This record gives sequence, C-alpha cells and structure tokens, in this order.
Amino acid sequence: MSARPHVLTAAAVAAAGLTLGLTACGSGSSSSTSTAAGTTAGTTSSGTPAATGKPGGSVTALFGTAPDYLDPGEAYTTQGAEPHWITYTGLYTYAHADGTAGTQVIPGLADALPKISSDGKTYTMTLRKGLVFSDGTPVKAKDFTSTIERSIRLNWGGKSFFTGNIKGADAFDKKQSKTISGIKADDATGRITITLKQPYGAFLNVLAFPAAGLVPSGTAVKNLSNDPPPGVGPYMIKDVVPNRSFTAVPNPQWAKMNIPGIPAAKVTVNVKIVSNTQLEAEQVLNNSADVFDNFDTLPPSLLAQAKNQASDRFSQVPAVSTYYFFMNTQTKPFNNQMARQAVDMAIDRRAISRLSSGTLQPGCFFLPPGMQGHPDGPCPSAGDPNAKPDLAKARALLKKSGEFGAKVTVWGQNRSPRKEYIDYYTSVLNQLGFKATTKLIADAAYFPTIGNLKSDPQTGFADWNQDFPNPSDFYLLLDKNSIQQTNNQNFSQVKDPHIQSELAYLNKVPAADLAKAAPRWAALDKYVEQKAYFANYGYLVIPKFMSTKIDYKSAIVSPVYGNDWTSWSVGG
Repeated sequence: MSARPHVLTAAAVAAAGLTLGLTACGSGSSSSTSTAAGTTAGTTSSGTPAATGKPGGSVTALFGTAPDYLDPGEAYTTQGAEPHWITYTGLYTYAHADGTAGTQVIPGLADALPKISSDGKTYTMTLRKGLVFSDGTPVKAKDFTSTIERSIRLNWGGKSFFTGNIKGADAFDKKQSKTISGIKADDATGRITITLKQPYGAFLNVLAFPAAGLVPSGTAVKNLSNDPPPGVGPYMIKDVVPNRSFTAVPNPQWAKMNIPGIPAAKVTVNVKIVSNTQLEAEQVLNNSADVFDNFDTLPPSLLAQAKNQASDRFSQVPAVSTYYFFMNTQTKPFNNQMARQAVDMAIDRRAISRLSSGTLQPGCFFLPPGMQGHPDGPCPSAGDPNAKPDLAKARALLKKSGEFGAKVTVWGQNRSPRKEYIDYYTSVLNQLGFKATTKLIADAAYFPTIGNLKSDPQTGFADWNQDFPNPSDFYLLLDKNSIQQTNNQNFSQVKDPHIQSELAYLNKVPAADLAKAAPRWAALDKYVEQKAYFANYGYLVIPKFMSTKIDYKSAIVSPVYGNDWTSWSVGG
C-alpha cells in the first residue's frame, strides 16, 4: 500500500508486489490487468492463459484435512480459504495467476482501487453496478458493513485485523456500540468509506480476506458451515457433509457481471476429505481422483513415484509458510525463557525434514524466506538449523531453568506426517528431561480446540501460511491484541512490550516501503527467536499434483490460496 495522498498509485502498488520475490503473496495492483514480473493477471507464470479449456465436467479434489469451517465468517485455515476466495469475493481480491503476479491485489466488487486520504486513515471506494449474490439478491453497499460486523460477532480468527484497525470496530466487538462507526455505506450511490484508527500499511490486503467477502445483510450470525450463505463469486458451495465432503458448483450469476481479472468457473469440484495421505496420493497417482491437497505431504515412496512416473502432472512450488511448535508463555514450564530456549536448542530440524519427505527446509526464524524481514545469519537460540543440535548443552540449560522433570502435554493432529512430527518432538522433550506425553486431536477439530483459551494447551504443532505478503500477517501470532477466547491464533499467548512497541511502528509502514523497513523487521524476528516464543523448524514446499484428466499446464497455484479452481478444465 501507499501513503501517498488521495490515490493508491500504480507505481507504488507494483513496487509492493515486486519487492517480495517469487514466493511472496498479496500486494497491490493498479488494475485487474496490471502486470508483475512480466505476467498478466489471469495467466500462469509461463504465460499460458488461465482460461483455456471448455466449460463442463467435474473433478474430484482431495483434502487431507477438512476446512475448519465452510462459513466464510469463521474459516481461518488454508483448506477453508481455498474454496472461499472464489466463492465470497470482497471489495478486493488477488489476481488469478501463479508466481509473483498472483500477489497483486485487484478490484473485486469495488470498481477501482480505493482513494486514500493524505493521512492514510480514510479509504473510499464504490461498488460495481449490477452485482447480485448467487441466489439472485442484489448486492448493496451496506452488505459490506453487515459482513464485517458478522465476522466480528462470529469471532473470526483474524478479527483483530478489523478490530485493531477500523475505527469503532473494537467498541462494536465489545458490545459498546451497535454499529461500527468507522464504516459508512450508501446504498444509493454504492459508496463505502472506511476510517482507520491509525494508518495500516496492509489494509488493502485485509479487505481481500475471504472473511470480508460479501454475504447478504440479515445473514444469520451463527455457524452456517453445513449450509453456507450466498456469496458473489465464480463458485457456490453445496451439498456439505460435515468433515467428509462438499461440492463447489459454478455460479450461474457470475459471468454476466463481467468482473475483469476473475474468470468464471468451468468445472464442478467434488471435494472429499481423505485423512490418509498415502491413500490420497495413490488415488491421484492412479487417476481415481484428480487433485492432491497443496498442503498435504506425499509419503516418501509415492513422492518418488510422482516425480518419476507422473512428471508431466507433478511439480513442487515454494510456499511462504513457517512450521513451528508453539509454547504457552503464560503457564509452566514455558513461562520460563530458559526452558523454551532449551527446547529450541534441542530440536534436530534435519530429522523433521526427513519426516516431511524433504518438503520442509530446515529453519529457525519465524519469518520465512520470500517474506520481507526474513533474517540472515545464525539463530540466537536454536543455533544452526542444518547442524546436529547440542543436546547436552540443552539439558544443562533446562536444569538451570528449574523446570527439569516438569510434566508437559504435547498437542497434535492425527494425520501423517504431523503425527510423526509430534512423536519426534515428544521424544526430544523426554530426552531433555521433561515428562512429556502426547494428546492427539481429530484433524478437523484441532485448530478450533487449541484456539480455545479454555483448552490452555502447553505446547504442540502449528503452522502458518501467509494471508498476504507482509510481515504484519505473521506477527498476528505474536500480537497480544490478537489473543481471543475462541479462534485464537496466538497459541503461545505472547504478551511482550517490545514486540508491541515495534508493531506500533512497523504495522503502519506502507507496502511500497516494506524493503526499507525490512532490517527492522529482521531485528525483531531475531529478538523473537532469541526469546524462543516458538520453536520454528521448517519452511514448506507444496505439491502441484493432478490427474491426467485436468489440463495441467493451465492450472494455477495461487501464491496466496493454493490451487485456483477457476483455472481448472477437463482435458488439455
């Protein structure tokens, strides 16, 4: 984003996208046809048009984990965002392209990029004319207001992006006000004005969240995952069988709205939940299913087969993500910094990489490669992530902390290889001197469970895949203001005055100036690693793996949301 007066300029937006490298995600664009790194919105990185292939037919996509919710006002996992960004279009969205071009924010339901006041606090935009929801209901400006209010009331996991930035949203959340004073919407003109409490450099990205994708005013403020509400997008979600399957069908209302840069759906997508990754990979390999979940890990034997036998329909794409073990800083034993550092020091990140079939690059910093602010140099707490850890030194540090022998419950998911990560982590904790046991949770219930403060988990598995290409997105997980009773994402419950002080400055930095702020972000990330608020252990490479039924060359992997279903067509 730009802090320049009145208008978000094309030059500033392009700069914001181009500073982030090939694996970055989310930024600005001057229009739906603006380019970045030589790629036009709506194309693959090789220049192949995304809209190739005839409409019609159906494909079967496999998810290793069910979406946490199929209600856009509650969902906050990659499996939820993947169908939602093409079902619930917001005022802004991302270009339908892979590589750097897919990081560009483009107008969605708004007719242009917003006008921004000289102080960076007021955003003004206008709805396109002739918009309708998938059920035929006309879209009104006040639907935006009610959508944001609904997501806040439902306790969406990222609601602090709204409550922490939009004037009056926090008071609305606390039920001190019946409306959000910072949002004004005029149904007659379609004009929407948003006033922020302070400038926020990534606010355009916030408006592109699926949780800000419009649903009709009057939509029930309750979990509608089993019967998702109407949206405005290429797809509609139908026939939900909780934790087992759902179907995404083309929205017949979409094409006539003719929104630039967002193609119509061509195929029906039947999504099935297959928690066994071996079975999931085998089905795609033998063409009995069509798409493997981007955020699942192929077992080693099948990874080799995919590379050798299906090289024309398998590849690996870098993701801007980080995998880590959280440690609850508000309860024993991990309210002790030395105890956390002992854990961070004892983990053999090479071993976890082997468990991941090599899809996790060993690392220790919270900000991943491809993100501005990713630090260079050695890790202050963990040491060299590509070297054998010094377990004796870590044991000595744990004894010094006074927490030797403490009981620890390690939370994790049942699915492979995440279960194996937890088994390994638990064994390390026991070698260190803790008395650790595992507590495995069903995949679909895992994040809602550890995100409930009543669960008060001590430590366990977590990962984070960028919502948008700004370190502010990752630091939601370290911001004390993002801690909430349910759908909490700050699993370590970090409340650090230095982090808060730095975020007060860094969160205001316009996207176009991220490169200038990168050294300060890097210094903060080194501080966080030294404090060992997490034990980070790797950065992900994701699979693009499909059956022979799909036109593989035209299929896009969005750097923000994974597989782009609007790019799928049957046949090549």
